[in-house]
Amino acid sequence: MSEAVEEAIVPEEPVSPVVVGGLRGFVAKFTVLRGAQRELWLTFLIKFFIYTAYSVTNKTMVLWLSHDLGFSDQASGAIVGWVWAPAMTVFTLLAGSITDAIGLRRTFFIGVAICTVARSVMVVTTIPSLALACGVLPLAVGEALGTPVLLAATRRYSTTTQRSMAFSIIYAVMNVGYFAAGWIFDYVRQLNLHVSLFGFEPTSYQQLFIVSLIFEIVLFPVIYFIRRGAEATNGGPVFDESSRDRGRTPAFWTGLGQTVRKSATDTAHLFQRLISQSAFYRLLAFFLFIGFLKAIFLQMDYVFPKWGIRELGLYAPVGKISAINAVIIIFLAPVVGALTQKYAAYRMVVVGGVICSAGVFIMALPTQWFQPAAQSVIGQWLGHGYLGVHGSIHPYYIMAALYLTVFSIGEAFYSPRVYEYAAAIAPKGQEASYGSLAYLPFLVGKILVGAGGWLLAAFCPEHGPRRSGTMWLIFALAASVAPIGLVSLRRYIRVPEAGRPD
Repeated sequence: MSEAVEEAIVPEEPVSPVVVGGLRGFVAKFTVLRGAQRELWLTFLIKFFIYTAYSVTNKTMVLWLSHDLGFSDQASGAIVGWVWAPAMTVFTLLAGSITDAIGLRRTFFIGVAICTVARSVMVVTTIPSLALACGVLPLAVGEALGTPVLLAATRRYSTTTQRSMAFSIIYAVMNVGYFAAGWIFDYVRQLNLHVSLFGFEPTSYQQLFIVSLIFEIVLFPVIYFIRRGAEATNGGPVFDESSRDRGRTPAFWTGLGQTVRKSATDTAHLFQRLISQSAFYRLLAFFLFIGFLKAIFLQMDYVFPKWGIRELGLYAPVGKISAINAVIIIFLAPVVGALTQKYAAYRMVVVGGVICSAGVFIMALPTQWFQPAAQSVIGQWLGHGYLGVHGSIHPYYIMAALYLTVFSIGEAFYSPRVYEYAAAIAPKGQEASYGSLAYLPFLVGKILVGAGGWLLAAFCPEHGPRRSGTMWLIFALAASVAPIGLVSLRRYIRVPEAGRPD
């Protein structure tokens, strides 16, 4: 998915590769990891477990809040979009300084421990206040500590010759995790298990949290095998002895607090410096428009599952449908990147935004237009073969597949180039500062998608007449804000990109 594309933006040490052509050179691109130290392979495994657990939770959260805790569509959407998701973004910004203070391995352990406790609370409690205070919010802290650390781990445990391939693989692993989460989400719900554990009968959504909890617990032995102080260099693995003793002195927590305070001070100074630059405000406007595209991406977890269950049935395979995005992005993103690298990032973002918004409009069209497609050979394969639907195929399955296919094509065009644009327009020496602002579109998108609960209640309620086409039209118009704004205000927003003639 696009949210992890920023993880690939890591400055690399200059290296002089030996160019080998033909089939041998192609194969060499993949065999470069053959001698990688075990910590890098463990990082890939951790990435898979963390993102699978995270994605399962994300797809389940809104449904659990409504079905198990009794929150309305509006309240559950607001909790997820305006509390859970933004809190994770804020804590993510602090995770770097904490990692610097206590080390990668210990940060992994702390993050997984917090997530384990929080998920356990969410599994067993039906008291809303307890679930939010001891489950949802701590989980945001734990996810923030675990997920971003993977960026530093991939860099530390790979050599300069392995690094590009390592980041490509970890990006692919993340999407495999999203794909697996979609299948798990459908499988557990369709099992419809009725089990009793000492009088406790977990609902389908609590069972999904149990699955994510199992993934979390499995992480403990995986992290255990990461050696303290391990680091990959071109001369072979080394071990930083100072990191082995980190945290054993009474001054450990004092030092951690000082590091966090220093990080907060440095961040404040950073923004003081940035606000004096005109390019900063242009980039903010650029990210504000991108936030409308991110909102459509985020609704796949926070709106789409509830909509699909209401329109297509309780056991509708909405997870497998959403997994289409992950599959397409895995294969298409690098191809599109290679074919469009000579074009300006701003232009590619606009092109991708147009394609994305066009895809969303498919969901706003009359369903009867797609009835023939649902009865075609392709429609039958999609419904019965891939999705495992029994009986007739609802046109919405065809529409959703087309929408996600078109949207994914647009995402492959625009998402990686957003971060490239931020780096390209940054003043010399401030590339990292501008790159760190790449989290803003997700924050904007999360705030926007928080209103999804109101749209569901108004146009796709659990009971009563539904006008889903109108809801999707609103989403499509919201997505269109991005390309329209970027085109109409390009004279004021666009900044010349370093190394780009256009």
